[in-house]
Amino acid sequence: MPSPARTPEVGEPLDPLPIGFAALMRPELPSLVREIRAEVTRAYPVYGRLLDGPDADTIRQGVEQAITAFVDRVADPDKPSTLRDTLLRRFGRVEAYEGRDLESLQGAYRLGARIALRRAQSVGRQYSLSPTLILAFADALFAYVEELAEVSREGYSEVQARGTSEVAMLRRQLLHLILGAPPLPQPTITDLCEAAAWPLPAECTLIALRSAVPDGIEAGLADDVLTELDAPHPHLLVPGPLTPERQSMLGRALDGTRAVIGLTLPTAQAADSLRWSRRVLQLIDDGIVPDAPVVRCEDHLTTLWLLSDPPLVRQVAARELAPLAGLPASRRERLVETLRVHISTRAPAEQVGDMLGVHAQTVRYRLRGLDARLGDRLTDPDHRFALEAALRSLHLQDDTGTGS
Repeated sequence: MPSPARTPEVGEPLDPLPIGFAALMRPELPSLVREIRAEVTRAYPVYGRLLDGPDADTIRQGVEQAITAFVDRVADPDKPSTLRDTLLRRFGRVEAYEGRDLESLQGAYRLGARIALRRAQSVGRQYSLSPTLILAFADALFAYVEELAEVSREGYSEVQARGTSEVAMLRRQLLHLILGAPPLPQPTITDLCEAAAWPLPAECTLIALRSAVPDGIEAGLADDVLTELDAPHPHLLVPGPLTPERQSMLGRALDGTRAVIGLTLPTAQAADSLRWSRRVLQLIDDGIVPDAPVVRCEDHLTTLWLLSDPPLVRQVAARELAPLAGLPASRRERLVETLRVHISTRAPAEQVGDMLGVHAQTVRYRLRGLDARLGDRLTDPDHRFALEAALRSLHLQDDTGTGS
């Protein structure tokens, strides 16, 4: 049995625990991640707010990586932790941007370690592991926590080393708070705006950018534009609507950087504007929304709505098209496509045939078959609406299946 591990220098492999111990802990990871997240947000409410903000996915991934990487290292001491380190440095930068010291973050790491140790003790009892092994695990775990803290401290120091002015730091903190959920009380935001010399606008426009953002963009932006450019998902907040002058400013500053412009909304709803613009970026990646240097959310609202929950759309389509489920796939697909064009255009058979590239008589034959199988679903307003929405959504995904 290995002797208890000594605290290593950052990046030094932990003293080896038995590889088999990793196999015992790995099935525990999903529930352990959830437990740690719940306990940490209860003890440190500020992290609960961040988990409801625009960087929630990055934060969750960082927590999962911090926990999983420890078990990975037990199984393979030489396994690199590049992704973990990137995310933990980001944690340190967030703490600096929001004006906190590292005490809360380090406390959260220690709390997570105590919960993990409690779980390891439970696993030890379950598998009759020796107390010596659990002690070695505890020593290695708390040494690992020091490593996590050191990596986050690197990100924290990066921000401090940039010599960012106090006003710039306050504005970064302000952007995080505006996008957080639930929103902070108005007096808190107002006081911070005053300290940051940034008048709180009644409405604002969020812009999602492609990463990584080239250097020099910030210099071309107006002084009142709030920025988060070194995040995994960079974004800007422009006070008010995008006037022609604002558009010209953005065009010069972005200089070809891919961007999606969100809706102009009341500032209290800024997180929605950013969420929708990021979703459009994803739809561009999926080949659903055409790519362009600058894309506007307002041009794709229906697509955003129809694709807001694709699995649910497939369930709706499967329910409404259930009478077609028993048909051969090729025939079902032809009927579904004919129904989509017919129900969305209300066009006569001749025009539907032109759109589909088939004879009008073929369209009529298919529609009679659809009427026979779907019956009242084609005349009932609720069923007809559900059919049209589901079929439009499936068409956007280039999917003519019915979920059967």
